[in-house]
Amino acid sequence: MAILSKHPRVYVKSYGCSTNLADGETIVGCLVNSGYPVVDKIESADIVVYNTCAVKTPTENRLMSILEKTPTSKKIVVTGCMPLICYERMRKSVRFHAALGPAPGSKISEALYAVECGKEFIDLKSDYKPNCGLPRIPRNAVVGITPVCYGCLGACSYCCVRFARGNLRSYPINELVARVKCDLRQGSKEIWLTAQDAASYGRDLAVNLARLINAICEIEGKFFIRVGMMTPNHAMEILEELIEAYENAKVFKFLHLPLQSGDDCVLKAMNRGYSAEDFRKVVRAFKERFPMLTISTDVICSYPGEDEDAFRRTMELIEEVKPDIVNVSKFSPRPGTPTARMEQLPGSVTKNRSERMTELARRLSLDKNRAWTNWKGEIVIDEKGKNQSWVGRNFAYKPIVVRSGQDLLGEYLQVKVTGASTSYLGAEIVE
Repeated sequence: MAILSKHPRVYVKSYGCSTNLADGETIVGCLVNSGYPVVDKIESADIVVYNTCAVKTPTENRLMSILEKTPTSKKIVVTGCMPLICYERMRKSVRFHAALGPAPGSKISEALYAVECGKEFIDLKSDYKPNCGLPRIPRNAVVGITPVCYGCLGACSYCCVRFARGNLRSYPINELVARVKCDLRQGSKEIWLTAQDAASYGRDLAVNLARLINAICEIEGKFFIRVGMMTPNHAMEILEELIEAYENAKVFKFLHLPLQSGDDCVLKAMNRGYSAEDFRKVVRAFKERFPMLTISTDVICSYPGEDEDAFRRTMELIEEVKPDIVNVSKFSPRPGTPTARMEQLPGSVTKNRSERMTELARRLSLDKNRAWTNWKGEIVIDEKGKNQSWVGRNFAYKPIVVRSGQDLLGEYLQVKVTGASTSYLGAEIVE
């Protein structure tokens, strides 16, 4: 993707959530628009831009290691969440020439120009909200990742991302519709509506997520919408309207609803703002309307103060709801959060609980996937796999693998599911 330029060559690498990946696409677009040649390999670069994530301690440690191992011949620009979450550690432990907060937008070009001129550039803001119409270069030609808002309304006791991303800042519906139209013109077949909490979208603008979904569904053409993670408390407030919006055939029947714990005392300590029963109500309402709904959830094992009974209640709720996907995390304290000052559970307990939860999650995923055997229907290919395989998604956003020597990216295919594993379905093309 390199172009001739008087500017130094730049390598950009993004980590973390889909919002950060979208920010990375804008970073590349802005740099190319400013005349910087963006290269595909770090070896070819003069300046390296790391668009970082630091939501968990292992992630932070891995990124710090990557920074340490970057060749000294490269100048380094760090953006994303890390500079606002662990700046002092960065300053003491690794070298860098510029540091910016997440979603820098066109500010990234200003930072690189400063570095190019031999100057240090430090701008640690948590309230960036890049213009919705900035140039972007997508990682995947058929997936348009659309941040609908930045920041959140929560104050979870374990979360450090809120320090980096700030308070809720939503884009107006008309700006998001214009962005989606642009992505569709450029070949997108899937539109991912992403945010820290998609259900909180628009509360600062007197609109809501359901109205946004409806507005995007009115755009002409064949495409699908994947709605990102929604917290149960904010989803509850617009539940009926949200379910009605999901009725549109353009919306994947996919619900990412984090549980974190099935114990109300632990949820209260986490400051999550909902109860286990609230989680049940949202899931129940969606499943009643969409029986083949794909459910994804998140669980934290060994939050400070979680006893065996509390963990058992989480296991029981997961067994009851039977999510298709359970993202299991071992609790780790993050800097600046209330939980960093709390007594931590022994590592052996955390390991045991995460193993038990992971085993349950795998069993449930396999059972749910096996139920799709012999299903026939349409998928859209959104990813290239290995060894002449392609990954597509059906109406419930189930990953379905087919094999073909042809380039199928972006194609709509009729398939029959022939097998299942814990993470995907296997299928044959029937038309």
